[in-house]
Amino acid sequence: MPKPGYPQQLEPGVCAVLPTPFGALGIATTGEAIAGIHFLPPGTPEQPPRHALAEMAWEQLSRYLADPHWLFDLPLAPRGTDHQLRVWNEIRRIPCGEVRRYGELSSSIRSAARAVGQACGANPLPVVVPCHRVVSASGLGGFANARDGFLVDTKRWLLQHEGAWPR
Repeated sequence: MPKPGYPQQLEPGVCAVLPTPFGALGIATTGEAIAGIHFLPPGTPEQPPRHALAEMAWEQLSRYLADPHWLFDLPLAPRGTDHQLRVWNEIRRIPCGEVRRYGELSSSIRSAARAVGQACGANPLPVVVPCHRVVSASGLGGFANARDGFLVDTKRWLLQHEGAWPR
């Protein structure tokens, strides 16, 4: 039985897999925009980009991995509820090297902390929409609907990469 958070197969639409220090990132496109970025576990084989848009995302994600202050300029196609879109827009305002607590974010958009956490877990464009910058009042918190394992290790790596979390 696979561990929670470990995909048995690549998500539909994944047209590139970028190896990273924490595992891999699967890049999914609609043809005109980036529709998803998926955290894949260590050992996931590289898959070179199949077309120009996937190559653009690959290059920009690679630049972020080299320099956490890289500013993404990608066409995005997030799918979500109105509430999720509001949360994701607010998350994009969190500067590199900083974190916000779920409660702080919920106050700024007049929502509940739990609803913000659920929207973070549903974020289809992590890294570009940096939900890893949202942490719990008592510490790191979960990540991508996981409480432990490679996904939480990925959150810790991303925050350390940005200088926002102690090593």
